[in-house]
Amino acid sequence: MAWLQAVPILLPMLLGAGLLIWQPRDRRARSAYILLSVLATAGLSFAAIAVAAAPGPAPACTLVRFSSVFSISLRIDGASMVYGSIVSALWPLITLYSLDYMSHEGHENRFFGFWIASFGVVLGVAFAEDFLTLYFFYELLTLATLPLVMHFMDEKARYAGREYLVFSLSGAAFAFIGIVYLLHYSATLDFTYGGVLDLALAAGHEPALQAVFVLAFFGFGVKAAIFPFYKWLPDASVAPTPVSALLHAVAVVKAGAFAVLRLIYFGFGADFLRGTPAQSIVMTAAIVTIIYGSARALRTPHLKRRLAFSTVSNLSYILFALTVMLPAGLTGALTHMVYHAVVKITMFCCAGAIIQKSGREYIYEFEGLGRRMPVVFGTFTVSALALIGMPPLGGFAGKWMICSAAVLSANPLAYVGIGALILSTLLTTLYMMTIFVRAWFPVGALDTEALAKVHDPGAAMTVPLLVLAAAGVVLALLSDPLTAFLQAVGLNIL
Repeated sequence: MAWLQAVPILLPMLLGAGLLIWQPRDRRARSAYILLSVLATAGLSFAAIAVAAAPGPAPACTLVRFSSVFSISLRIDGASMVYGSIVSALWPLITLYSLDYMSHEGHENRFFGFWIASFGVVLGVAFAEDFLTLYFFYELLTLATLPLVMHFMDEKARYAGREYLVFSLSGAAFAFIGIVYLLHYSATLDFTYGGVLDLALAAGHEPALQAVFVLAFFGFGVKAAIFPFYKWLPDASVAPTPVSALLHAVAVVKAGAFAVLRLIYFGFGADFLRGTPAQSIVMTAAIVTIIYGSARALRTPHLKRRLAFSTVSNLSYILFALTVMLPAGLTGALTHMVYHAVVKITMFCCAGAIIQKSGREYIYEFEGLGRRMPVVFGTFTVSALALIGMPPLGGFAGKWMICSAAVLSANPLAYVGIGALILSTLLTTLYMMTIFVRAWFPVGALDTEALAKVHDPGAAMTVPLLVLAAAGVVLALLSDPLTAFLQAVGLNIL
């Protein structure tokens, strides 16, 4: 059944290309094609994950073999299950939302063609067996999502697309240097928990390998919006809101964090890096980004850009947990990855509904919108409280596990990171509450005539919002099975 891992990757890429060729004019036929394509892909992905989760060694599927060392191969392990499940669970919901949202934006065939294809590419990142396969799909992800970022093709969209392309390709070039060094100092590029380095070959070359690791960390970290390579992410907010939701919650930024996870725990090895200057450098970068992203979010009045800077900060929560370089850090990173994905995709979908139905993009314009859009602002408020980390919602569990891992490390710099998380939580409280408090409890005079025209969107957009918000709450309240599974992944039991 190894071939089952390839189907949810190749099928949506073919179906996306088919939509670009077919170019249907009938909206109902197109919507049915898109929904069936995405649902089939998600179902096949979960089937492949279920097969891989069965007792016994996970099978590998080789798509292309170039030599005994180089191949494009797939194999689902515990980390793949986590990331693949996030993608497969959220993509159908955001697709249902997008069908209604994009009906007003034009060029839907082109948009959804690349949308479907991107689904398969992200699953390729998740299911990759080795660094060459990861790198192949990682680069392909940039090309597949670029047309989505540039969808409107106006001056701002073209600028954002160029910036996204330059940052992503430049970062990937530095990441490739790390892969070359891994190949030189090891016998394989297959992901191996604990690292692939041959310590006998690496003896005497530790400083060079640590320097290369730092380069590769920042290379993969570009997609995770690590400081100072974050600028592309807020600027990409000019894309349609469903694209922003994918960029910030599921596809691109999480692919960057996932690649860093592979680099540390399955490439160079946490034991090789722990206690070295390389660990201090990358941990410092994550700490700086946590504070910087939160501070910029507080100062930004535009809703989507504020959420973008919030993503900059929260992605570095994950990176900070990974740089602790302990199994507990890996568990904390995966926990925050799951909860942040659900919370942030909900918030961006709310933002899109607000902008589309009210025409208001700036937070100071939201006075009184809460009562006119109760479903949207209700789900936004729940998600905001989760992002802040109010118990028992999911954001609290992720932050708690990250801080616990930092304490367990006994690294003085990790204690600084705990302080950064506390400060970031305070800033998050301020920049989130100023949004929903203003909407629910207006203090100024209201334009009642303009507000009378504002209302919640239709079921195609509100149902995904309600499902996402409910899923976030359920995952938080019934977190024991999830955290037990993530701890097993962190300890390499799965």
